[in-house]
Amino acid sequence: MGPDKYRVRAGGRRWTLAAAVTVVCAVTVLAAPGTAFAAPSPTPSPSGSPSASVTLPPDKDLEAVREKLDDLYHDAAVATDAYNAAEEAAEKQSAEIVDLARKIVKGQRKLDGLKARAGRAAAAQYRTGGLPDSAKLLLSDNPSQFLDGAGRVLEGERATKGLITELTQTQQDLKQYAADAAGQWNRLEAGRKAKAAAKKKITQRITAAEKLQSTLEKKQKTRLAELEREAAYKAQTAWLDTGILDEIHSKASAAGRKAVAFATAQIGKPYVWGAEGPDSYDCSGLTSQAWASAGQPIPRTSQEQWKQLKHVDVKDMRPGDLIIYFDDASHVAMYVGDGAIIQAPRPGRTVSVGGAGTMPILGVVRPDA
Repeated sequence: MGPDKYRVRAGGRRWTLAAAVTVVCAVTVLAAPGTAFAAPSPTPSPSGSPSASVTLPPDKDLEAVREKLDDLYHDAAVATDAYNAAEEAAEKQSAEIVDLARKIVKGQRKLDGLKARAGRAAAAQYRTGGLPDSAKLLLSDNPSQFLDGAGRVLEGERATKGLITELTQTQQDLKQYAADAAGQWNRLEAGRKAKAAAKKKITQRITAAEKLQSTLEKKQKTRLAELEREAAYKAQTAWLDTGILDEIHSKASAAGRKAVAFATAQIGKPYVWGAEGPDSYDCSGLTSQAWASAGQPIPRTSQEQWKQLKHVDVKDMRPGDLIIYFDDASHVAMYVGDGAIIQAPRPGRTVSVGGAGTMPILGVVRPDA
C-alpha cells in the first residue's frame, strides 16, 4: 500500500504527506486494541483442533459483534459518567455536612453564652423588686439620682431586647443548620445508591463485553480489530472530506499548551473507569486532570464539561479544547491539532492518539475561554 493512498482531499486541496500520515497513524492507534488487560484465552474448538484451522465467519457477523461491543462500552461510559457525578456530589455534600457541623457547634456555644447573659439579666431585675418606675420615683429620697438611674435602666432594657433578638436568631440559625444537614445526609444517601447502581451497570456491561470477546478465536479477534480500524478510518476520512481542517487555524493558548503537554505525557497509561490518575484514567478523568495541571479546574464529568464550559464552533477549535462525543455527551477527548485527539478510549485500551472525527461529535468546549 503506497503512501499516496493516504493523501486525503479536503475542501478542494490535497493534504501534504506529513499531515496524511499523522491522521492515519492517529486512526490506527485509536482503533488498535489496548494492552492494559490480558486478552482471554481463545475458546478451544470442539474437535480440539488449533485455532489456525478455524474458518472465520462472514464479516457481517463480526461487524455485528463490533457494533454490540460498541453499544456495551457506550453504556458503560454513560454509567461511568453517572458514577463520577455521584462521587463528585458526595464529596461536596460531605464537605457541606462537615461545615454545617462546625456551624452547629459554634452556634450552640453562642446560644449557651446568650442564655447565661439572659439569666444574669433576669436575676438583676428580680433584685430590683420589679416595681414600676413611677413607684420607684415616688419612693426615692433623691429624685435626680433616680432619674439618672432610670436612664441607665432604659439602656439596659434596650440591651436586653437586643439580647433576646440575638438569642432568637441564633436558635433559628441552629434549626436551619440542622435542617440543612439532614437534607445533605438524605442527598448523600441517594447519591450512594445512585453510585452503587452505576457501578453495578458498569461492571455488567464490561463483563458482557469481555465475555463476548472471549468467545472469539484468535483470527476472529484479529479480523475484528481490522474492522474497528476500517470503521475508524472511514469515519475520519468522511470528517476530513468536509474540508473542516481548511477552516481550523487557531493556535493553542498558553494554558492549552500545558494541558496538551500533560495529556501527551499520559499516553500508554490504561483506561480504568472512575480513575483520575496518576497511573490510569477514564475519559473525563484525563481531560479534567490535564486542565487542572494547567491551572484551570473544570468539571469532573464529560456531561458537566459540556453543560458548564463555553461552547465554540468546531471550525474555531484550538489545541487544548475538548471535543464532546455522542448525543448524551458520554465521551470526551482533547483536541491536539491536525485533526487528532488524545483520549482515554474505553476498558481494555490505553490513553492514545486518535482521529477527531472517528466518533459522532456533539460539540466543542473551551476550558479557558
